[in-house]
Amino acid sequence: MNDIPRLNDHNKEEYPPMHTCEHILNQTMIRLFGCGRAVSAHVEKKKSKLDFELPNPIDDSDIQRIEECVNRVIQSQLPVTVEYITQAEAQTRFDLRRLPQNASETVRVVKVGDYDKCLCIGRHVENTAEIGTFKIISYDFKDGLLRLRFKLL
Repeated sequence: MNDIPRLNDHNKEEYPPMHTCEHILNQTMIRLFGCGRAVSAHVEKKKSKLDFELPNPIDDSDIQRIEECVNRVIQSQLPVTVEYITQAEAQTRFDLRRLPQNASETVRVVKVGDYDKCLCIGRHVENTAEIGTFKIISYDFKDGLLRLRFKLL
């Protein structure tokens, strides 16, 4: 549901492998748990975290499933491509509620193969093979919010 670009923190240098992995993790959570995209994100080279709204806590076996799924996508060597569409077209495909009022008429869609597509202004790898291995380093669940902390090896 939060298929919109994150417009904060873009003054600092992004790490394309981690940013692309964020897209894969978001789509994996949608597919495995039926939740929306992360409601909060902090993406850095060393480690990152995403927060997801979930009705129930998850356990260690779920963490293992998430890691396996994300790494399977990464190892699939999917191309990461960009498409530009109008806001009118984007309205039929994405949730634009958080799009800034001053956004241009043309928006940018980042696609990770056929696995994920979302509006984004960030930097990405050209192929998932450039990402490395995804590892969840910790997680917690409180008041319907799952926080996943992860890194790339």
